[in-house]
Amino acid sequence: MTRPIILALTAALLAIAPATASETRTIPGIAEPYKSDVFIADPMPVIDAALAKAKQSGKPVLLVMGTGGCHDSAWLANLIATDRFAPVRARYEIVYADIGMPHIRGSGRNPEVARRFGFSIKGTPTVAILDANGTVLNRKAAPKWRNAASRSDDDIYNELMG
Repeated sequence: MTRPIILALTAALLAIAPATASETRTIPGIAEPYKSDVFIADPMPVIDAALAKAKQSGKPVLLVMGTGGCHDSAWLANLIATDRFAPVRARYEIVYADIGMPHIRGSGRNPEVARRFGFSIKGTPTVAILDANGTVLNRKAAPKWRNAASRSDDDIYNELMG
């Protein structure tokens, strides 16, 4: 009698377990969803321009600090590029800042980006929502994006549109 209970419990736990980073997912229309070339090598001028546009448009800035070689960063960037995420793109001035992977010794780039907004990067991507003055509006949630590739598309959409 205990074996059926254990099997049922195991099945239930597997059903609610998040996808792992090793799981291969697809994004319709994206050949390599775990790679991206949208991350900007010299992001500071682009961040400044986005903040200036935010003052005119009234939109917040979505600052994605990551790198194209990070599967979570690339997944998020590619997902945001899909038709479904058009409302997200319309809601924000978006900047993809290439910061490398500073949580891995010797793999960081553009450390001034994280310093400017008061972050110590623990993983990529770190996704900050900024007002037009550069104030971080989601300080606690920003570092929690480092598992973007294992989050559901609905969860990502709802958080960005919430």
